[in-house]
Amino acid sequence: MGRIIIFTGKGGVGKTTISAAHAVKAAKEGKKTLIVSTDMAHNLSDIFMKEIKEEPVRILSNLWALEIDSNYEMTKHYGNIAEAFKKMIPHGSEEDQEVLEDMVVFPGIEELFSLLKIKELYDEKIYDLIIVDCAPTGETLSLLKFPELFSWYMEKLFPIGKVAMKILRPVSKLAFKLEMPDGKALNDIEKLYVKLGKLQSLLKDREVCSVRLVTIPEKMVVEESKRSYMYLNLYNFNVDGVYINRIIPEEIDNSFFDQWKQIQKSYLDEINATFSNIPIYKIKWYEVDINGIHALERIMRDSLEDINIFKVLKTTVNETFEKTEKGYRLDIYVPFADKKDFDLFESGTDIIVKIGNFKRNIPIPHIIKKYSIASAKLNNGVLSIDFEGEEGVCNE
Repeated sequence: MGRIIIFTGKGGVGKTTISAAHAVKAAKEGKKTLIVSTDMAHNLSDIFMKEIKEEPVRILSNLWALEIDSNYEMTKHYGNIAEAFKKMIPHGSEEDQEVLEDMVVFPGIEELFSLLKIKELYDEKIYDLIIVDCAPTGETLSLLKFPELFSWYMEKLFPIGKVAMKILRPVSKLAFKLEMPDGKALNDIEKLYVKLGKLQSLLKDREVCSVRLVTIPEKMVVEESKRSYMYLNLYNFNVDGVYINRIIPEEIDNSFFDQWKQIQKSYLDEINATFSNIPIYKIKWYEVDINGIHALERIMRDSLEDINIFKVLKTTVNETFEKTEKGYRLDIYVPFADKKDFDLFESGTDIIVKIGNFKRNIPIPHIIKKYSIASAKLNNGVLSIDFEGEEGVCNE
């Protein structure tokens, strides 16, 4: 079984550098390794000082690199679907056509197709380890919402079977000037729907996939790292490591850095306390730019000596169902969540948990569908939802 390690964090914290250092280390240990960039602003070519494109390029023995062309992947998987959406919306001028081009591309969809490419590469079983240099946190988190968004479109726009669609197609075109999706588009929608499900299963497989946060000891970045950790746990992803980059070395004897060191120390203490339940790795601030294999080897020697670093470092159980005297309880681990920021409600057969701008639809197990939410409490980073008899009333 192969491994996938995804590195994410706020833009500019050094995700590419740390990802590349891991890739070089794995290759030198004999693991057949592929490092993949899903960020539109690709940096692998710069850090390896070699042109890298949409097909894997060999960097050194056991190491290949790939900068995914998300537009190409999107056209391959989404072209017929996009055309179907555009035909369903009446338009006249060329200006309308340009607007439609943007409307059918949902936020986060380009990064999503990059991840679908990674799923294809994993299924080929060529590599022992795939390291993903992901887009900045906001974009990475956006793609986590997309499968639910796409499911909503599936249910709202295509609720009827293909036979009915064939019957309605000429009627809708004649009566409403509305072009219904053709058979090719429907087939692509179904295929994409299935692929999204398999992708989610792969990314949430705790024996295969780990998500690791990269941060630096600065206030804004530390706060974003906390939020990212909360959202990743909400979506039931396994975060098993934190990397603190650009730490000013203590041995630097220069009064210019004294105050910086003190400021960094306060944030280092906060990170250590905040993420005390998962492994933390510290990378110092180097005096030169990190470019090329030799520079990456410095990071390996200084900070990545852990012999278990490519294993799953920590497995967190983010959600559990358990039987209670009156029904069942669902516990969801959402560290750093604030009561005033979250909302909870039922929708059909799903529980919808919303925190800030992010929400997650959690399917209700069949065994408790006859129950209703009786209460919901947030305590010490755990959201506990109690399900009781059919007449239960939600009390948030």
